[in-house]
Amino acid sequence: MIDSNLQFDNHILEKVNTTNRILGLIKRCFKNLDIKSFLLLYKALVRSHLEYAQTVWSPHKVKSIEVLEGVQRRATKILPGFGNLTYKERLQRLKLPTLVYRRARDDMIEVYKILHGCYNSDAVPCLQQCIYPNTRGHSWKLYQLQSHLNCRKHSFSVRVTVRWSKLLDDVVNAQSVQSFEKHLDKHWACQEFLYDFKAQLP
Repeated sequence: MIDSNLQFDNHILEKVNTTNRILGLIKRCFKNLDIKSFLLLYKALVRSHLEYAQTVWSPHKVKSIEVLEGVQRRATKILPGFGNLTYKERLQRLKLPTLVYRRARDDMIEVYKILHGCYNSDAVPCLQQCIYPNTRGHSWKLYQLQSHLNCRKHSFSVRVTVRWSKLLDDVVNAQSVQSFEKHLDKHWACQEFLYDFKAQLP
């Protein structure tokens, strides 16, 4: 759902309402959830709604980010004994990353797939490679597109450039998508935004 100003506020609100209804259903139907059962239910029935096509509508407004993260915050309180823990402590105990981390991770995976020809080149955004022979870094660096409006600045092809170009060489040169995901998770394992959605993104 997109409005005339190319904003996705209505889409985000619709997804939040949908997932809150599902959370209510889970809470009524499962009185004594353990961690394993909760994670299965949450990832399959709730988080999937919050992440569908997120590469397109990924939010940049603080309000939208907090509203989406609020769904996961409420979900993690369902588990017995988790209500008195902070949101960060609950995520660490569940080994459940923030939605901010998940969106950034998904962006990097999509860039990898585009640059390595996993998609039809006519159906994906054009990412211009920029190679600097005398500059440190990997050989898959992207050219930084200029933007003045937030609508353009936070679009996929612009927002991924710097973050992708700062990845390690062994990450971007992974031999498969699965290998790339493992290397990326290892590279970002110590980043604060893994469990703190307000932390600065790398």
